[in-house]
Amino acid sequence: MFAPKKILVPTDFSEYSDAALKYAIDVARQRGAKIYLLHVIGLIQTCAVDYCFDQPTLDALEKKSASTAEDMMKKQLELFPEAKSVDITTDVRKGVPYEEILNEQKAKDIDLIVMSSHGKTGLLGHVLGSVAEKVMKKAACPVLLIRQPVHGEPGMEKK
Repeated sequence: MFAPKKILVPTDFSEYSDAALKYAIDVARQRGAKIYLLHVIGLIQTCAVDYCFDQPTLDALEKKSASTAEDMMKKQLELFPEAKSVDITTDVRKGVPYEEILNEQKAKDIDLIVMSSHGKTGLLGHVLGSVAEKVMKKAACPVLLIRQPVHGEPGMEKK
């Protein structure tokens, strides 16, 4: 029987990510697993038309983005009181989301990735290929895709 001990949950703070986190918490509680909650900050465009940010400005933006993401992960976890009974580590990385998810999976020797099949990418994500699709194709462990939020359950309120 498959009994994961390390579960990676990528989040973009959407209601879909909330649904994935809820499933991961349920599995972790049943199996005594640890959850690694990960948010990836996309690379900041350094130049637009004829204006470029200087390095100190980029560093400040990245620091602020990371701090905001940490705060949002804390708020996301507060949606699930049962999360208090699970060992959960949060992490923020900078880069291309699917690449950083795969890097985290390898670095932490993750047994299971639980993620939403939808996120905040919208139409562009469908044209370029979704993060979930790329993770599924390249992950070295099982990937559980959560298709939609389960409305009516605690923590699944519309935001």
